[in-house]
Amino acid sequence: MAESDIELGVVTAPSGVLVLGMASWIDYWPQLGRPLSERARAAASVGGGHVHDWMCEMASVRAANDRPLMVRASTATLLFDGGPTIAVLEIDLGLPWAGTAADKPIILGDLPVDRCGMVLGDALALDSWTGDGHPSTDGLADVAYWGAYAEAAHRQFGGDVILRHGSQVRGWLDLPLDDAKKLGEALNDWEGDEQGRGVMVAVDEHTDFHRFNRASRTHPLRIGAIEVADCLVLGINWDSGDHSMRHRGERTFGQVYPVTLQPGPTGQTTMRWTIPPYAPTADHSG
Repeated sequence: MAESDIELGVVTAPSGVLVLGMASWIDYWPQLGRPLSERARAAASVGGGHVHDWMCEMASVRAANDRPLMVRASTATLLFDGGPTIAVLEIDLGLPWAGTAADKPIILGDLPVDRCGMVLGDALALDSWTGDGHPSTDGLADVAYWGAYAEAAHRQFGGDVILRHGSQVRGWLDLPLDDAKKLGEALNDWEGDEQGRGVMVAVDEHTDFHRFNRASRTHPLRIGAIEVADCLVLGINWDSGDHSMRHRGERTFGQVYPVTLQPGPTGQTTMRWTIPPYAPTADHSG
């Protein structure tokens, strides 16, 4: 059963152009030619649209530049673990609807669910987005470790409990980068038994990609709110099992979902991304 009108937070779009894009590739647009903001502005200038270049995809629309824009969702229950997942994402654009309430939705295009999540934010701000693999933007990093020998490693190294989407790892947040790298090396070299087995280790430098992932860890719908270039941005993660069952293969396998513009409940323009629930095919139904 779907639950409606869950408020996820707000975003801001001082440039007047709002983007919903794939987190894996937000910072890759300039390498393909024009920056993200230029492409997004061109699509928004004709009423909004879908922009696709190689592996990079986004939908962009005009939005009010003088106020926070509310983001809501309705959810569906996952058949795999009973948890909630986003079925419909809605963003109030702060602009009046030009037609009537009876008008059909305007189709902007479609988007796949990126396995690394989606990003919703101001087009110009996202030009400065720092993705996975980018150097730390503040000289800090997080260190985490886990595995069968985590308790033994904890007795030697210490580390706080860090929650990650309902599970726990050990580690440290906001360490100076050099200290984090040295600690990660020591954990990687540590042996928990005579066969040389140890723990899994992650050293995550502080990038926008990591910050939104970190912010989403305790949210039931995996939503991470951060600031990018002084703009409020939302990152949207997906359960890895859900992605594997419903969205794996993404555009290559036709796993894409419509993005539309339509009138909202108060007569303003709303952008909507609709993701249908899982429906077993004949080959998987029994």
